Amino acid sequence: MSSAVPPEQRALTRAALAELGVDRLLLAIHGASFPADPDEDLGAGAPGTRAGHRLLELAHALGFTGLQLGPAGETSRGNPSPYDGTIFSRALASIPKASLEPDGEFAGLLDPAALAARRGDGGDRGDHQRAHDAAHGLVDAAWASFARGARPDLAPRLRAFAHTHQRWLERDALHAALTAVHGGVGADAWPDPLDATLFLDDAPARCDRRAALRRAHADAIARYGFGQLLAHAAHDQVRARARALDLALYADLQVGLAPSDAWSWAAAFLPDYVVGAPPSRTNADGQPWNYPVLDPDQLHPGGAALELVRARADKTFAEHDSARIDHPHGLVCPWVYRRDAVDAAAAVRAGARLYEAPDLPDHPRLARYAIATAAQLDRTQARHADGWVTALTPAQVDRYAILVDVLVDAAARHGCARAAISCEVLSTLPLPLARVLGRHHLGRWRVLQKANLDDATDVYRAENAAPADWVMLGNHDTPSIFGLIDGWAPARRARWAAHLVTRLALAPAATAALVGEPGLLAAAMLAEALASPAGNAMVFFADLFGYAARFNVPGTFADANWSLRLPAGFADQYAARVARGAALDLPLALALALRARGSTSTALITQLEALAGAAGTALRAAAAPG
Repeated sequence: MSSAVPPEQRALTRAALAELGVDRLLLAIHGASFPADPDEDLGAGAPGTRAGHRLLELAHALGFTGLQLGPAGETSRGNPSPYDGTIFSRALASIPKASLEPDGEFAGLLDPAALAARRGDGGDRGDHQRAHDAAHGLVDAAWASFARGARPDLAPRLRAFAHTHQRWLERDALHAALTAVHGGVGADAWPDPLDATLFLDDAPARCDRRAALRRAHADAIARYGFGQLLAHAAHDQVRARARALDLALYADLQVGLAPSDAWSWAAAFLPDYVVGAPPSRTNADGQPWNYPVLDPDQLHPGGAALELVRARADKTFAEHDSARIDHPHGLVCPWVYRRDAVDAAAAVRAGARLYEAPDLPDHPRLARYAIATAAQLDRTQARHADGWVTALTPAQVDRYAILVDVLVDAAARHGCARAAISCEVLSTLPLPLARVLGRHHLGRWRVLQKANLDDATDVYRAENAAPADWVMLGNHDTPSIFGLIDGWAPARRARWAAHLVTRLALAPAATAALVGEPGLLAAAMLAEALASPAGNAMVFFADLFGYAARFNVPGTFADANWSLRLPAGFADQYAARVARGAALDLPLALALALRARGSTSTALITQLEALAGAAGTALRAAAAPG
């Protein structure tokens, strides 16, 4: 139990969630944002550190039911975005230094003095390149020690790990080895075209070349597997700790793939189209992601695309309790554009959905993949509009659902409840995706900070949520709620205050307090989410801790992006901020939600209100709930 949280808070939170019908309350945080003490800091946070364990304890004490992690894959030194990371290999920066210390799982591989010399500042900004270099340096040193005979007892474990994960491990290791040989450039720039297309098919020349490269780079491949053993062992420890604290761990199944994945699984992808985001309410210009698009001709049993998704799903659900499906449109109705376009931004705006282009003159190549027929399209709508496809037969839905079926089946095989799966559906929900989600009773996201208060039918409004949906104030792609409120004009604050007074059945006198107290306004917004029909809720760490800074600004390439993390003293920081109304007050939000729902659990509400900080004091001073 975290000493910064009253010992009764967890039980009160869980009781309130049960009465509200909220089955899951996740704390969302990416691996690099975990806290790090100076003694264990390599430049970025990691769930497996001692400080990471303390964050799990805080989440437990606050009453969260689980953690939504970010993508855990290895990223390049120059690109910190976890959404461009590998889909099988884990980031070496997730290896806690403590696992190599004298009392750690891999003790005896490194000199304690050398480990102690690697210290960071444990501050609230990470340094991706420093963390990348430090982690790889540690693995290199540990591997050299192991190769010299240290810890011979690990050899059988390494062989077993390499055997279990052989299919993806050798591919990722070989890509890393060849990239190093070629000075860090991507496969497209490698001089030997056979190497650049090594896994495109099983032609005899490619098979022979693969065998030769495996022999030539045997040591590098073994070293890569050793690093992955350490990284996977760290995750196993985190999962064990989470389970002991009754916390579920959620994976993040990102829509994107790393360059190594595009190379390793080339047979699974179309050669001439890539995936992007169409124009939308969030981004009117669309986004040219340049991610590989799965080949529809390979979605049959035994097909490269289907087997890739199945392998990824099995590994994900074997290592986690559930998962967030990032941009599930990419699995059902991906928006695609020409890979060879000179102007990618223009190309993505002129793209099309892969299975909904039966006769488009600018995309004749896509006609053969069409599921929707020409008669089922509304030509008065934009191609990306939710209403572009007007009707589907059950057989067509079966075809659209192939990959989501694979994920749901994998979840079931590993004991994950279908209802626990989180689908990141934001402003757009095309009919094919709606039908596929309905097939599995899966919900969508409702991001309250994006709600249009002038439109009662707006998809982001909490009252429009269904029980299967997920509600949240924001996520890793949005401004933090405290930063957002701070930037709102007085009129916008007043509009939200009036809305919340109505939705939460507060006395009119509370309006002024909501306008003047950002912490109270944020807690009231969370209360509206928790009082909604949705059975699932998520809180992003920057919102919980009251940060004004953003974790990620989409489309931005800068050192500060993806670098926000918690400091070593995060628990005391949180307690102090809640006390002065500068962080998200969970007890207050739960009490407000219960009152809004007409709860008769007076004792529970009173106990929650007694735990509330300055935001609750401001509300009580202004007006009692009506």
